Amino acid sequence: MKIVNLVLNNFVNDSRVLKTSRSLARLDHDVKVVALHEADLPVYEEVGAVKVHRIPLVTRSWSKRRLVQVIKLTEFILRFTLKYRKVDVLHCNDLNALLIGCLCKATRPSVRIVYDSHEYAINDVPNQPASSIKFKYWLENFLIRYADRVITVSDSIANEYARLYNIPKPYLLLNCPIYNEQRKRDLFRENLGIRSDQAIFLYQGGLGKGRGIEMLLEAFSGLKSDQNVLVCMGYGSLEPLIQKKAQDSSTIFFHPAVTPDVLLNYTSSADYGVSFIEDSCLSYRYCLPNKMFEYLMAGLPILTSNLYEMQRLVNYEGVGIVADDNTVEGFRRAVIDSLAQDYTAIQRNVFESRKKYCWEEQEKVLKEVYDAL
Repeated sequence: MKIVNLVLNNFVNDSRVLKTSRSLARLDHDVKVVALHEADLPVYEEVGAVKVHRIPLVTRSWSKRRLVQVIKLTEFILRFTLKYRKVDVLHCNDLNALLIGCLCKATRPSVRIVYDSHEYAINDVPNQPASSIKFKYWLENFLIRYADRVITVSDSIANEYARLYNIPKPYLLLNCPIYNEQRKRDLFRENLGIRSDQAIFLYQGGLGKGRGIEMLLEAFSGLKSDQNVLVCMGYGSLEPLIQKKAQDSSTIFFHPAVTPDVLLNYTSSADYGVSFIEDSCLSYRYCLPNKMFEYLMAGLPILTSNLYEMQRLVNYEGVGIVADDNTVEGFRRAVIDSLAQDYTAIQRNVFESRKKYCWEEQEKVLKEVYDAL
């Protein structure tokens, strides 16, 4: 089939869309990623043998006021629809792409739509106004009826979609990395001057609000010794705060984000992986972040906040520690408890788990979805 994998970002660091596209190409489909163009990025290119088209917008440089954003979206819809409405399948990543897919289907009913929801779409940010949640619920409830298949990223979200919209339970496609028996590296100690007797707790990913980063910084700032250190690696709005804390504390370090092709080399340079997401919106409550699977693939035991999907994975597989409560003190206790564990025994569980939580297993689900079309 001729498939367009549609995503409304610049497709620079979207590993899920890239992995999905590669898998569909391996299944003998004709696949192209269509994304948003930004300055200095090519309009057309191939990324990992996947064809990419970034659509340039005349309105791209206009302001970010809400009305102007609507104008930008309208221009994108027109340009996209004129060029791609005759494909066989539109693989729509997230709710904004589903809107475009449904508009294409309105002009050509034979096009099939796969809705790939990367999060709990209607409540996806902390402190979201009730009016926004209601509007997105109404929009998703209307549009999801036109999707031929629905995919999402955690069992809780799949169950909620089935309950909310009275649809068959969506397919579960976890955001796992490609299987790799990653060997242990020591890049953080080499690059940041961390001693060999210090245990490295790594937070990697988006450095923004709601990820528990402020609590992690407070927890490590208040440690009585420097036996345990925190490395924050990524990019986002909290970078300046982390860099300042790193200057003031001997137990906190900052490392810039790295490209996906070398990510696991850095991840494996830590001793523990941290995913301390706050229960500040339903998307976070139900999440199963890709960093969890990256930690497993890199051979790291995991420390996680006490949210349902994350704690279930850690406890069921025996691959780490769950904080009793999602507070600074709760995390400090989790650090102490993790150091009391038998690291070798936990790591054996980690190595077994990464055989299950790898992209090769998820590709089987993707094949099932597309075979059903």
